[in-house]
Amino acid sequence: MRNSTAGVRIRPAAAGDLGELTEIYNHYVVHTPITFDIEPVTADARRAWLEARPATGRHRLLVAEEAEQAKEGEEAGKVLGYASSGPFRDKQAYETSVETSVYLAPHATGRGLGALLYGALFDVLAGEDVHRAYAGVTQPNPASMRLHERFGFRPVGVFEGVGRKFGSYWDVAWLEKRLA
Repeated sequence: MRNSTAGVRIRPAAAGDLGELTEIYNHYVVHTPITFDIEPVTADARRAWLEARPATGRHRLLVAEEAEQAKEGEEAGKVLGYASSGPFRDKQAYETSVETSVYLAPHATGRGLGALLYGALFDVLAGEDVHRAYAGVTQPNPASMRLHERFGFRPVGVFEGVGRKFGSYWDVAWLEKRLA
């Protein structure tokens, strides 16, 4: 794997990123079982998701963008991916647990950006009242499993055949990371 994170800037997401964030997410909706959304979502439908992840607090949304000279065919400032933390469940007793995820633009995979984003996310969460982080990883997905294990997540269970997409049932491995 080539690691080319030089010239990449990590920052909190802004309202102006919503179109690019939605485009990245919709790639996975349409082409992969990574997310169990079946139909592409609109930027308007994702607005509340972005707004629920401010620059401070437990629930964050960080983006990686080309910060310097862009590669051929790319623009400086183009969003390459994002990492987020959000509510694990909607009951109050779960408030110190978060669910995390990383999504990369298809052309930005294999560069070490997922690790760069997750590292930045866990750095900002270190100062928050977060006890545990959880991630659900549709199987098979060896790259995502390696990334999560690298960041100290450990397997806690598998929901077998929990989602149906593309005419198949998919398992989801659940991973846990202790924080505070």
